Parts: sequence; structure tokens; C-alpha cells
Amino acid sequence: MIRKREVLVYLLTGFLESGKTSFIREVIREGQFADGKATLYIRCEEGIEELDDATMTDNRFILRVVEEEEEITPEYLKKCEEYIKPDRVVIEYNGTWDPDRLIEAFPESWMLVEGIATVDSTTFEQYLSNMKQMMTRQFAYADLIVFNRSDRESMNLAAYKRKARAVNRRSQVIFEMKDGSVDPNIREELPYSLDDEVIEITDEDYGIWYLDCYEHLDSYLGKVVRFKGYVYKPRHGKGKFFVAGRRCMTCCEADIQFYGFPCAYEEEGKLKDRDVVMVTAEVMTTKRPDVDEPVPALLAREVEKTEPPAEEIVFF
Repeated sequence: MIRKREVLVYLLTGFLESGKTSFIREVIREGQFADGKATLYIRCEEGIEELDDATMTDNRFILRVVEEEEEITPEYLKKCEEYIKPDRVVIEYNGTWDPDRLIEAFPESWMLVEGIATVDSTTFEQYLSNMKQMMTRQFAYADLIVFNRSDRESMNLAAYKRKARAVNRRSQVIFEMKDGSVDPNIREELPYSLDDEVIEITDEDYGIWYLDCYEHLDSYLGKVVRFKGYVYKPRHGKGKFFVAGRRCMTCCEADIQFYGFPCAYEEEGKLKDRDVVMVTAEVMTTKRPDVDEPVPALLAREVEKTEPPAEEIVFF
């Protein structure tokens, strides 16, 4: 049986003038579409900025303009595929339209591989207050959320990041400043306090804790944390330890992996693989042969068997 060719789809969502076209132009400038492959470019709104004809011709972009949401149907997209036979698809989607309608209309061979949401930081709070559902549903399929025209002094960018991640925890959030630079030091507001005697990590916040602990390890050293996780016992492990963690999705179902922390525990022999445990432990460091810097590890104070979390998969 011959498997049908998959057409990779890149989806950009965001309100008018949020920076979608500028993002595409920058990606083109970096040469990521200079491989000679045909790209079906579906543009769903007219903006001030548009790709010029020369840029589209040089990069084999075949433009189709959709003016009404009702035009987004399985029949229309299928005709585009059959006529153009693209190697990939780039969709610049109207931020006021329902992205679920688009995804449901995809031909069978189309596969969404990356979603990008662009946001104008200067209007984010206004849109969030007046059109919350319309604003936040743009993040649903976003692997990357780009806040443009950001300003650290006048905007609470950490709160912006938290609100975006609350909708889609697997997305990466970056901020492009008004001068065009990208600020990498916006730390998400944590849903727990690092000053607590025991830091309680809820099931929903495991992903936030995991990422923040690796990124800001110094903030956690010597702290005591309590969280629920699954037991993994490496086959070739030596010493009294196990790995406590959760299965996490970073991009798609095919990308689900077990993310955990090595945990020193004198009674690890009483535990079995896939046991669900509540771990109370002190954060320390360890070395891994494949990583230059120290990485987080745990020294167990208490390990108790418990009930599984309501949701097995954690979304980053």
C-alpha cells in the first residue's frame, strides 16, 4: 500500500496588523523557503503590509486570497491542493475567524506542523478585556506566540506570558521589543511561591515547574517541593534512586516523552515502574555526561503511593 504524500502546513493567526506578514517576510529573508519547493500561500485578510510579487515568485509562493470565512470549506482546500499540488502550505489566517473551522476543513493529506500566533502588545489587554474568547482561541494551535511592539517599562510582560501559557501550555512565548530586539529574560509569573516552606506543585503546574527549575536552578537549590509523579526505574541504574516525573507533550502526540528528575531514595526497592507517588524532596544538583552544566536532582524526604492525576499528559 502506497502512503499518501503529506503536505506540511504552517499556520499564522493574529488580528490585523499584529505582524503576521512581517513574520513570514522575515522567515523568507532567512532563506527557509529557498529550497525550490512550491508553497500554497493562503491569505485571509488584506493588511497594510503584503508580500510583493517578486518575493512570492522567487520563492515559489502561489497566492490564494480568501475574503469570507464561509469560503473555508473542505471542498475549497481540496481544489487548491489538486490544482496547485503544493509541497507545503502557509496560511495567514484572519484573527476574528474560528481556527477550528480551518483545521476541520484540512484535506486528509494536510498535517499542521507549526502554529505561530502574533500579538500586538499595545492592544493585547484591550482585546483580552473586550474579546477574550476571540483573542485566546488564536493561541490554541500555536507552538510559538510572538508579542510584537513590547515594552518592559510600561507593560507587565510576565503577566502577558502567563495569560498566553494558561491557554496553551505547550507554546513558547517570546517578546520583540519596539526597537526590534528580542528580550529573552521575561520570566513567567509562577503559580506557587518559592518562599513557602514546602513548595506545593499541583498536577496542572508540573510543566511550569519542570521548565522553570531547569532554567532557574539556582532559585530552587535547597528548597523543598511536593509533587505527584510516576516512578521510572532505569534498567541500568546504580544506587538508591529512581526517576519521578510525568509524560509531557511538547509539540504533538508523537512527541510525548517522560520528563522527570532523578530522585535519591533509600527505599527505592519498594517501588515499581509506573507507581504513582507523592514525592516530598529537596532540590539539589547532579551531573550528566551529555550536559555541561549541573542539572536538577532530588533528595527524597518522603515518598507515598497515591492516586493518578486527573490528566495523565502534561502540556508544556
